[in-house]
Amino acid sequence: MPLIKLRGVTVDFPFTPYPCQEDYMSKVIECLQNKVNGVLESPTGTGKTLCLLCSALGWREHFKDTISARKIAERMGGAELFPDRPMSSWGTAATDGDTPTYYTDIPKIIYASRTHSQLTQVISELKNTSYRPKMCVLGSREQLCINQEVMRQESSHVKVHMCRAKVSSRSCVFYNSVDEKSTDKEIMNSILDVEDLVKTGKKQRVCPYYLSHALKQHADVIFMPYNYLLDPKSRRAHNIELKGAVVIFDEAHNVEKMCEESTSFDLTPYDLISAIEAVDRLLQEQASDISKADSAEDFNVESLNSGLKLDITTIAKIKQVLMDLESSINGFEMPANSQGITKPGSFIYELFQTAHVNSDTKTAVVEAMEQITGYLAGRPGVFLNTSGLQKVADIIQLVFGAEPPEGSKKSQMGNSMKEFKVHIHPDTSNFKKKQVTDVWASSSTKKQGNVLSYWCFSPGFSMQELLRQGVRSIILTSGTLSPLSSFTCEMQIPFPVSLENPHVIQRDQIFVSIIEKGPDGVQLSTAFDRRFVPENMSSMGNTLVNLARVVPHGLLVFFPSYPVMDKTLEFWRANGHADRIEHVKPMFVEPRSKGTFTEVIDGYYDKVNDPNSSGGSFFAVCRGKASEGLDFADTYGRGVAITGLPFPPRMDPRVVLKMQYLDEMCKNKISGVKYLSGQEWYRQQASRAVNQAIGRVIRHREDYGAIFLCDHRFTGTEARNQLPSWVRPYVKIYDGFGTMVRDAAHFFRTAQKTRPVPVRKEKEACKNQADTGPLNTGSSCPSKSVWLSDTSQKAKTLDSHIPSLKWRKLEEHSGRDGAARLCIQYEMEMTSKRKPVTSSSFSQGLYQFIRPHHKKEFDERCLELTGEGCGYKQEHSLSREEREALGQNTAKSEMSPVNPPSEQLNSSQQLNQGGSHLVNGGDVQKPQTSIKEGLSCSSLLSDIKQAIGAEKTRQMFLALQAYKTSNNYEQMVSTVVSLLTERDEDIALLERLSVLIRPQHRKQFGELLKSLTGNDSVVNQNSDMGSSQLNQASQLSAGKTQSKISSFFS
Repeated sequence: MPLIKLRGVTVDFPFTPYPCQEDYMSKVIECLQNKVNGVLESPTGTGKTLCLLCSALGWREHFKDTISARKIAERMGGAELFPDRPMSSWGTAATDGDTPTYYTDIPKIIYASRTHSQLTQVISELKNTSYRPKMCVLGSREQLCINQEVMRQESSHVKVHMCRAKVSSRSCVFYNSVDEKSTDKEIMNSILDVEDLVKTGKKQRVCPYYLSHALKQHADVIFMPYNYLLDPKSRRAHNIELKGAVVIFDEAHNVEKMCEESTSFDLTPYDLISAIEAVDRLLQEQASDISKADSAEDFNVESLNSGLKLDITTIAKIKQVLMDLESSINGFEMPANSQGITKPGSFIYELFQTAHVNSDTKTAVVEAMEQITGYLAGRPGVFLNTSGLQKVADIIQLVFGAEPPEGSKKSQMGNSMKEFKVHIHPDTSNFKKKQVTDVWASSSTKKQGNVLSYWCFSPGFSMQELLRQGVRSIILTSGTLSPLSSFTCEMQIPFPVSLENPHVIQRDQIFVSIIEKGPDGVQLSTAFDRRFVPENMSSMGNTLVNLARVVPHGLLVFFPSYPVMDKTLEFWRANGHADRIEHVKPMFVEPRSKGTFTEVIDGYYDKVNDPNSSGGSFFAVCRGKASEGLDFADTYGRGVAITGLPFPPRMDPRVVLKMQYLDEMCKNKISGVKYLSGQEWYRQQASRAVNQAIGRVIRHREDYGAIFLCDHRFTGTEARNQLPSWVRPYVKIYDGFGTMVRDAAHFFRTAQKTRPVPVRKEKEACKNQADTGPLNTGSSCPSKSVWLSDTSQKAKTLDSHIPSLKWRKLEEHSGRDGAARLCIQYEMEMTSKRKPVTSSSFSQGLYQFIRPHHKKEFDERCLELTGEGCGYKQEHSLSREEREALGQNTAKSEMSPVNPPSEQLNSSQQLNQGGSHLVNGGDVQKPQTSIKEGLSCSSLLSDIKQAIGAEKTRQMFLALQAYKTSNNYEQMVSTVVSLLTERDEDIALLERLSVLIRPQHRKQFGELLKSLTGNDSVVNQNSDMGSSQLNQASQLSAGKTQSKISSFFS
């Protein structure tokens, strides 16, 4: 592995880094050496994770080496140990100058990412380096507990209390062996992710949860989800020591939201009612026991090992606290507009004071609540909901648990509260309350209850808290932090080091288009006043039908929100758009619940992997699960369509208050602190969600894909400037839809010819993969089976070209379940909607495009698969020479005087009397060519008029007339394609128009048809037609003429 020297630090990198990777690692080392914070953006696929690990660990080793050098120098009394390398060359920058440094002072690295699945990818990346630090990964009991009795519990906080009870009584066999196993050399020196930790725990019979906590004490690198760091309660629970540590937030585009949420809460009437009910149940039991002459002391002693040491008075006080809090919250009269009441952040202390909870009593109240919850959770028998009581205890800790630097509570309340607002608003989820309202008529009035919300509006509050804990450096990094200036404003801490890295891809690997209008000319928009207009939804549907034809393999479609996606899909299903998309790429829709997500995404992966399908389409929402952590590398995401700007809900109270808070901060203008305005923040939220979704498409340096921004608002300069820096140079705005389709088809044709064939991924290994294995040539999940690109994949099997032949009976798949069933349900549904396949539909459809020498074999295969042939006749297998000769004879029999081309194309005169390729009416003799079979049903003109109407037909022939005079193929094809791709059934007319294309443009037109239909034979057929017509033309005398269609271009 090459050794690279950066800022005096030697970094061991797995391969020779690209310039952008060296820049990135230099910036990381600069942050660490200078003890400053950094914000670093590097697009997915540039090896960000690998660079981050190697540079941070390389710097840490250098730090350790300089301590060793200094200690040696002290022992040597100034003599040089290595004459050729003086001690001064080891440098002092890493060890903070002249400060006495010990090995125990070497900073720990805390590496935080959003989810455990992302951390798993980071840890697998660490295994690919030469560095072997001592490490541990922190997780919840939910993920790490292996005690079956605990894991059987439904709610997570019940698991916590049961686990604690077992630990305190040492009745968990797995916990009891933690001390012994935590010093095991093999475990200490292994690199284990969460899954490995659980496997080790089961194998060694040791608790993975407490083992990870024990390993943390000696770890050089600690991996954790970043809510463990940002949430004060989690930080205390996991005993995370931050002083002197280096904190790295990977996938930091979500840190801003997590900072705010970790210090905010919503307390509903249902939470309080369930808390009161739980305490009351215990109170009644204890009162009953006392009435049976059992003393309170006896009761305490016999309390099921749960450690309940509370007398009845304390329990009654807790119930009173809860009831007072409830009556205070519900005591507010709501304004008529139902918008709720907003108070300053410090009001929260006044509210809790009405329930006798303050900084003096909060500890006793929380401890009593924890004991009651633990006791009830540990009881056998009927499950009692204690989540409400646990939530109230957590809230009291959050409100009173801020850790002020040194000052008084007053300074904490005064200065820190400006970032918070208290909002009290009516509860809309009253169905839960009705179940228990009557029981508590004394404590809660019959009117609707109120929700108490306590919201933090400054991510900087949590960031400043980390700085107060004494961290050395905070590094925020992600593929999508743009725009950087607004991001750093939100964080409210200094970032002296910043980087906006370019991508490692070439120009031919990315296609970015802003589509202003759909194929029907309607302006595309999901603005609030336009998003549910039928013609707008219809135009968006038509746009996506066409994109599904052009984009190979997997197409991702992102909506601004779930309501917009649900309503739009409902409209498309009712109006046929969904069926048309399904016909090309089966649709998979992101569910709101996590439970079924895996099954749906597996179904999508299977469909894309199916060599007999044309891919799949996945419909999701911005800020949803699919737009964040999932990897859609290579064929899983060749195109991503963004159907609008995902602004936050404008009337949501939290959004309104956030914007008001920012506007207030801008007016006050605190020196040295810059704030975004409310409107800037609002726009930034939409841009960042779009950028995150866009990032799904290019996942490594050999990947390629297209980005379609389907909303006219993207044409604005400001919206474009908010796009990532690596996307901006490639953005192109299209007025004509046909031009965009042509360019996109050309882009994919070129990419498939020039880019390496990707290795097919195994979905199990890759479905949660983030940006790891960054600069590999293809996928980071190798497999023996290989995708064939479209250029090399010929029509060897009929199934891959005729969707109707892919349908199978359900019995054939009866052994499958899960994802496979989803695909089968789609296929069965489509089968029921389609007309039965007949020999006539084949002969009028694909049969005409099969080469003559394959027609007999095609007919036999159709007969074998469907039970019906294609009406094959012997003359259909005529060779090209025979066909040309026959064509010449036919042409000669139709010679007529030359008509000069008319100034305005009269379509009825020019086309209805077409020659041997088109007509079947009048007394013209029918030519005996294979092309006649598919086109003899009716004239081309009447078919086009019937399909698209008279007005659009006029537009088309005006374009054809202009093509005739100017020879401008690009302009003509853009109009024709936009008119004939709105509906699936019109594609056949586009194919038939190939006879009007000049010979020099036929190959180009054929390739366009291929990209729209996926049918390779279209190109070949067109080239055959071109050569045969050229031969005919050359052999006819100059004074004579061809058919009327040929004379159109003479």
